[in-house]
Amino acid sequence: MRNEVNEIKISYCESLGTIESESIQMSEPVAKLLYENWNKNTIGLQETFKVLLLNNANKVKGVYQVSSGGLTGTLVDIRILFAVILKSLSTTIILAHNHPAGTLSPSEADIQITKKIQKAGNLFDIL
Repeated sequence: MRNEVNEIKISYCESLGTIESESIQMSEPVAKLLYENWNKNTIGLQETFKVLLLNNANKVKGVYQVSSGGLTGTLVDIRILFAVILKSLSTTIILAHNHPAGTLSPSEADIQITKKIQKAGNLFDIL
């Protein structure tokens, strides 16, 4: 039997979109960048959770897809999320996920996972 080692790999590319070299200060460029990096074939079918990784100057380091689920939800493993954040040495993050059903309000599960991520981020001075 072959031993396989699972490792989180972070890779960087020259271009993430139209604003990668600019400092993020407003929500509109964030929404544009996230949409550019979303799979248009599944955006209306599967809930997907992503994190936008930023440096201390609020410049984009990367976009990472944390999880993908079904029509009504996806599971977010906070350990994997923070492994990516810490490995990329990001100091600020922006969390995003879609609601394929079109609901604009966060669910109770959305609120709870956001609070858990915020609490964990506080331990590492990640905003």
